[in-house]
Amino acid sequence: MSGANFILLINVSVAGLLAASFMAVALHEAGRASPRWLAFGYLLGMVYFAIEFSIPAFDNARPVVVVAFAVFLGATIAFNGGLAHKYGVAPPWTPMLFFLVATSVAVYFVQDLPRQSLVRMMAYQLPYAVMQFIGLAIVWSSKQRHARLDRILMAVLAASGVQFASKPFIAHALGGWGANPQAYLQSSYALVSQSLGTVFGLALALLMLAILVRDLLAEVTSKSETDTLSRLLNRGGFTRRAELAVLGAVRQGVPVALVIADLDHFKSVNDSFGHASGDRVIETFAGFLREAAAGHHVSGRIGGEEFAIILPGTNLAAARLFAEGTRSAFSALPIDGLPADNRCTASFGVAELHPSEAFADLMRRADQALYQAKNAGRDCVRVSAGPDGNWSSAGIEAEARRV
Repeated sequence: MSGANFILLINVSVAGLLAASFMAVALHEAGRASPRWLAFGYLLGMVYFAIEFSIPAFDNARPVVVVAFAVFLGATIAFNGGLAHKYGVAPPWTPMLFFLVATSVAVYFVQDLPRQSLVRMMAYQLPYAVMQFIGLAIVWSSKQRHARLDRILMAVLAASGVQFASKPFIAHALGGWGANPQAYLQSSYALVSQSLGTVFGLALALLMLAILVRDLLAEVTSKSETDTLSRLLNRGGFTRRAELAVLGAVRQGVPVALVIADLDHFKSVNDSFGHASGDRVIETFAGFLREAAAGHHVSGRIGGEEFAIILPGTNLAAARLFAEGTRSAFSALPIDGLPADNRCTASFGVAELHPSEAFADLMRRADQALYQAKNAGRDCVRVSAGPDGNWSSAGIEAEARRV
């Protein structure tokens, strides 16, 4: 058995295992099309390698060669479909399928050219390169590409496209791809070609598996950290994200403030109007926080009717204005399910991180400020004294007027 035959057998097994791996992901994520298309692509790849292995058994290999070409090009189209679904891009099915038909016809007729003709070799390999660059364009055009793995995937797709485009020249340099289709697997080019196919096919599959698993873990983490009713982070999720936000602000040398809010007389809302109305109050207030928060803010529901938002890049005065604006807008808002003249209010505590403080210290001071707001009659904002106790209301008011 030649080296190319051996690698071809390995490719059949590897493609089958990869197809099974993507199918396992697809079964776990039944609502997502991406892993199903990727599984189908590698299943077609397995069929292609099996056809390649069987070509020497045919006296007239011309139709078999065309079928093998179409199957492998179909595998790259299915892979691009998986990419498109993963990255939220509309799959270009019509142009890709038209390209499949047109190039398959071209491959049928170019077999009338001399076997070692560069044009004939390019007609067979360039369509594969085009599909790899279409895959690159799909990832590049997506708004969801933002991580290192996505950039590595684009680099590998580009390299794979280049290796397909260069194969005719590699074949020419190595003395061709055999005197006939039956002799292909005995050629030096076949060994190189199959080896390159193994490397790039496996690299792309492993990258896609890593990306799918990454996104799956991120979704599981997000669900475990999200409060179902408010759709904000729960206490554990908020604490983890807020600590990271505080560390980032400290590294950048920018201020960071924390606002804690508590819905006033919330128990009486539940007792008087029912828990459904209480839930709507929570949903409404959470919606206020989501709309008011910037992309780098971190907001969460940290208790039954208690909420918090961390504001990186925000000093104490600006955080107090944020709290006052939220308090005022929420108190004027009618709530579905409550009488028209009934208004819900919230109390707020605000604190700014001071040097040498930890996030837990910031939480403690903001909570103390919230306690003061409730003691002051509720529906108001109070700010925390600094760790040294030197903050004064007059000083805070003056700073707020300068913002």
